[in-house]
Amino acid sequence: MAASGIEPLVVTAGRGVRSLRAVACRAGADLTVTVTGGSAPHVGCVVLSQAHSGRDGGVRVTSSVVALPPHREEALARPLAETLARALRGAVVVAAGVHEDGLTPEGVADYLRLGEELAASLLAALSA
Repeated sequence: MAASGIEPLVVTAGRGVRSLRAVACRAGADLTVTVTGGSAPHVGCVVLSQAHSGRDGGVRVTSSVVALPPHREEALARPLAETLARALRGAVVVAAGVHEDGLTPEGVADYLRLGEELAASLLAALSA
C-alpha cells in the first residue's frame, strides 16, 4: 500500500483461534489500525501514538491510551502503535480487542509475539 493509498490493507498472524487480524488504513501520512483476534473480537483498548524529533535528534514517540476495564489489550496495542509511529514518522491509532476463554500466561505471550509479527508485516506491506 503506497503512502497515499486509501485502500485498506489486511494482514494476519497465527492460525485458528490464536490468530490476529489487522486492518490498516492510511489517513494522509498517518495510519489507523484495527486489530482483532481470538473467539470474540471487540474493542478493548485504543492507543494513539505520535512520532516527533527528540532533543538528541532521534525519534521519540508519545502515546495516549484509553482502555476499557477490564480489558488488557494495551500490552498488545501500545507496542504496535509505537513501532508503527516510529517507523512511519507519523501518528498511528491502534484499536485492539482479542478474547480467548481461559487464556494462560503462555497464551498471552503468544499474542504479544503475534503482535510483533503484525508490526513487521504491516511495515513491509506499507513500504512496498
